[in-house]
Amino acid sequence: MTLQGKRILLCVTGGIAVYKACALTSKLTQQGADVKVMMSKSAKQFVTPLTFQALSRNEVYDDTFDEKNPKVIAHIDLADWADLVLVAPATANMIGKLANGIADDMISTTLLATTAPVWIAPAMNVHMYDHPAVKKNIATLASYGYRFVEPSEGYLACGYIGKGRLEEPEKIVALMEEFFAKKESQPLKGKKVLITAGPTRERLDPVRFFTNRSTGKMGYALAEVASSFGADVTLVSGPTSLVPPANVEFVSVESAEEMYQAVIERLSDSDIVIKSAAVADYRPKQTYLQKMKKQDGDLMIELERTKDILKEIGKRKTTQYVVGFAAETNDVEHYARQKLEKKNADMIVANNVITAGAGFGTDTNIVTFVKKDGSTKTLPLMSKHEVAEKLFEEIISDMKEDEPCK
Repeated sequence: MTLQGKRILLCVTGGIAVYKACALTSKLTQQGADVKVMMSKSAKQFVTPLTFQALSRNEVYDDTFDEKNPKVIAHIDLADWADLVLVAPATANMIGKLANGIADDMISTTLLATTAPVWIAPAMNVHMYDHPAVKKNIATLASYGYRFVEPSEGYLACGYIGKGRLEEPEKIVALMEEFFAKKESQPLKGKKVLITAGPTRERLDPVRFFTNRSTGKMGYALAEVASSFGADVTLVSGPTSLVPPANVEFVSVESAEEMYQAVIERLSDSDIVIKSAAVADYRPKQTYLQKMKKQDGDLMIELERTKDILKEIGKRKTTQYVVGFAAETNDVEHYARQKLEKKNADMIVANNVITAGAGFGTDTNIVTFVKKDGSTKTLPLMSKHEVAEKLFEEIISDMKEDEPCK
């Protein structure tokens, strides 16, 4: 059992889906996990702490100020104890508190203190789940590295039919088993992975620059997954609002030239190179030290090509596995295949950025892997974290096939 001995802190917040948290506690315990349950005040309106105590065979925590052991601070001790923290069901209220750093009960206080992986399993009315504030809070937590277990669609307790049902306990247990299996196998242990992310900015004057709509979410997800797979990761990032993943060497750059220099400097020492950054193709030929004043009439700005980082990587690569990204708006696979050949890459990850759920700034993506062996694989809509996992699974498989027989 891959969950044998794993320490799971289950945080249960108020909603009718609390009954599924009971089943989840039972299934995790049956799989050998050591489960400790923490309940919000509203969760206790649906199920008593005694139920979770009986199912987990552990004391249940529900009050920040109920310090049973004077030798430790309970919420800090639990935050340090957990191998994984799961909030299930996660209400819109709790998601909002976490996204804004509010710590006014035991669950929110503990979650701010833990350094363990945190998973959020939302459960709420379909319209609540689709509310802009909730979507914004989810995006904020995703940018912090929180992983979301997407709710399923179906009949909701309020009578609506739609997305908002807490994912089934069996599926959540399976996801945890997969997570720990990958974490323990460390398939990229000993490998050095170089990843680029985000946009670049090409300065015109002290207040103006050319850039694009990339947020860096895909690249940061790749860095997080590579690190969890045991790799030694370097993330070269243009300007974003994201927090760099833990245990990753972070190199901050601004322009295409700075990114080029950072990548080339580290290329020969890398085993896998993934260029997911949206690098500017052109920059102003002339830049100004002082702010340009507006004039009457039109303004013409002459642009010049920046260095093609992926093409240069393709020229210089020796044993590196090289992946490029292609953000297209039409004939996606055709242009990806052209890019693969021109840049001497091993794989191109292509997507149509005008497709709902696959564009810049989203937490999801729809991609096609186009590989040098002529094969393609199209993934359905999934989170960028899941896309990152699937990509590394492909890379690991390809690299094993390329290893010489011993």
